[in-house]
Amino acid sequence: MNRNGVNRSLALIGRLPLTALVGAGLAGLAACGGGGGGSVNSTPSGTSSATPTPTATATASPSPTATATTTPTAIITPTPSASFQTAEYNRSTGPSQHGAITAWAAGASGRGITIGIIDSGIDNANPEFAGRISSASTDLAGSRGLNNPDSDHGTIAALVAAGARNGVGVMGMAFNATIAAMRVDTAGSCATSSGCSFNDNTIAQGITAAIAAGAKVINLSLGGSVPNANVNNAIAAAASAGVVVVVSAGNDSNAQVDPFASGVRAAGNGNVIIAGSVGSTNVISSFSNKAGTEAAWYLTALGEQICCQYENGVIKTTVSGGTTYTTVYNGTSFSAPQIAGAVALLRQAFPNLTAAQAVSILLNTATDLGATGQDTTYGRGGLNIAAAFNAQGSTSLAGTATQMALGGTSAAMSPAMGDAAQGALVGSVVLDAYGRAFGVNLANGLRGASLMPKLAPALANQNRGFSLGGGAVAMAFTVDATARNLALPWSGALRLSQEDASAARVLAGRVIARLRPDLSMGFAMAQGADGLVASLQGQDRPAFMVAGNPLEDTGFFRSGETSLAIRRGLGQLGLGQWGLTVMGQQGYGWTGAPWQALGASSQNESRDIVQRFGFALDRRRGDVEASLGASWMSEQRGVLGARFNPALGAHGADTVFVDAALGWRPYPDFHFGAAWRQGFTQVRGSGFIGAGSGLVSNGWVVDGSIANFFKVGDVLALRVSQPLRVASGGMNFHLPVAYDYDTGAVWGMRRLSLAPTGREVDAELAWQFPLKGGSAGLNLFWRGNPGHYAALPDDRGVSLGWKKGF
Repeated sequence: MNRNGVNRSLALIGRLPLTALVGAGLAGLAACGGGGGGSVNSTPSGTSSATPTPTATATASPSPTATATTTPTAIITPTPSASFQTAEYNRSTGPSQHGAITAWAAGASGRGITIGIIDSGIDNANPEFAGRISSASTDLAGSRGLNNPDSDHGTIAALVAAGARNGVGVMGMAFNATIAAMRVDTAGSCATSSGCSFNDNTIAQGITAAIAAGAKVINLSLGGSVPNANVNNAIAAAASAGVVVVVSAGNDSNAQVDPFASGVRAAGNGNVIIAGSVGSTNVISSFSNKAGTEAAWYLTALGEQICCQYENGVIKTTVSGGTTYTTVYNGTSFSAPQIAGAVALLRQAFPNLTAAQAVSILLNTATDLGATGQDTTYGRGGLNIAAAFNAQGSTSLAGTATQMALGGTSAAMSPAMGDAAQGALVGSVVLDAYGRAFGVNLANGLRGASLMPKLAPALANQNRGFSLGGGAVAMAFTVDATARNLALPWSGALRLSQEDASAARVLAGRVIARLRPDLSMGFAMAQGADGLVASLQGQDRPAFMVAGNPLEDTGFFRSGETSLAIRRGLGQLGLGQWGLTVMGQQGYGWTGAPWQALGASSQNESRDIVQRFGFALDRRRGDVEASLGASWMSEQRGVLGARFNPALGAHGADTVFVDAALGWRPYPDFHFGAAWRQGFTQVRGSGFIGAGSGLVSNGWVVDGSIANFFKVGDVLALRVSQPLRVASGGMNFHLPVAYDYDTGAVWGMRRLSLAPTGREVDAELAWQFPLKGGSAGLNLFWRGNPGHYAALPDDRGVSLGWKKGF
């Protein structure tokens, strides 16, 4: 408009050789209007491989869920991001720099969203807009029609915002959006040397018409003096109608934005973004007005060398001196539609957003440019669509107030579950701080149990065993000879020297007392009750370094245990000697992996109080010994050693173990044994824990030993065993699996199997023999699928050791 001599057009035009379509600098030629005019550049034809390198973060984000869907993922249909990597995409200026593929891959394309373009008209014959120009589009400054033969300013703005994805030419940010083109240039002005001008009253009519056409975002690539009251009222009406307005900052290289932009922003109610321009390296354009005092509402986007001028529906080229050129554009006029297109993507993907929320998301997720934080040059920073499509703020399960932080630990698994976490899928929906729905896989937060080496710790420890006893009491202790700063007040009872006593730290201890011929009792610290029971029953178990006994395995790491067992001899009942043992223990159970919360490991969450009580019936007849037992284990928060996010409602578990063991000594020097443990775990839960959550686990061992095999005093033993492993079962979660912005969350059941695909089997050959006044040992072992991880290579090893007591 020619009001007070100010022209509202904000564009610079240029020509570039096609071989450097988006890479060359400005070569000042002619300005396309005042109020921040600009220049025209040209360039030679060729490939479009020289597209700007994106500097905005473009990491993948959770797929937003869609309206009225019953699937756990997105409402809109996700598309593999690779399908967008086309020649058309490479020719387009803006999408790659601002991370649009993240939104496109999530299914957002602007479909169903109307973008109001208040400008100099649009080439309605251009195939880039075929079928997507709103019937409400009109010429509000006359009856000239939408096509403007004297200016393609409005056409280029529409291309940047919503050019089609049709395999030719270029594509816009929101390539499926509808365009409400409101032509508002003053009649005859675009044909003048000073370029198009626009009247405030007509601009106001255009804004009003765009609102009526259902626009969710309005693009104002205009500038100049302070807007009049009609424009301000129209902007206020847009805010009331929930419409975002994007306005150009101006092309005067000033430290402040145009008065028109400031006025539009002030008239809005948090629904206005002011667009500044940057080049392909995210450096502020030399022509762009800077943020100044409007920094809080100022966002930059690519506004340099914007492709391209069209002719007859294709990119126009000219030949000069044997070089083919295409016309490109520069100006904040073309930064604004980049942002307007981003708004369209957001409002399609997340129909719940208000205008102010959409503005807030784009400003808050901008890539920080220039000085750290908000500054007077770049304002909030650079447009970052990828970040805008990530959940912001705290997240909660849809339809609930239950907080569920993304990126934290949803569960830390136990060794008995091995590789069950790998490839698991527990689809659900969370809402972010803006109420946006995101499809998430809660299993992404599963942490598999760490694989613990077995041979190295056994070789590295410097533990020393001491035992003493006589008559009715026997004691045994294991001490750590590496601790040099601890003294034991009862060192004399263990017959330790002062040097040994000051160097020792008790690791474990056990006391067994025979109270009367048919009654014995055992107490242990830092040891489980299973070993006590075996001692009271008089079981004969060979020692191995790697292959364990499943009757001492609960499927997870334990520490700080205290245990008690009492055995009563039942005498000769039928065939053989019988006994009944009752036992109890309490200690800590540890998850197989550290619990991560807000990036830090939490020991309190990794540790759990575990109690266990049970009984065992044993029988001995001749050379055969057998036992059958059952025990109940209560975990305060764990599920067979695993820990689930408390928000999910798991309140621990109860496990019943059934144990059976058999030993046979056919000859004095021969012993064979076998044992089996079967576990049944029932999860205690509420909230999101569904019925049927439970586990079945088992472990087994077969071993044999021969004494005096090679020489007198030696023992050759072989064991094959499987550590406790979840054989079947898992967790059922009652979760929001889809989301409708009108009706809310759709609920369904999700199953998480905790049975691993791997199965660890250990085999160990051990030979203990006397040597040089001490005892030597040779151990060879093999572990298949270590830790119940099917993908891990087998573990093999050999050890040779010698020790001597003093």
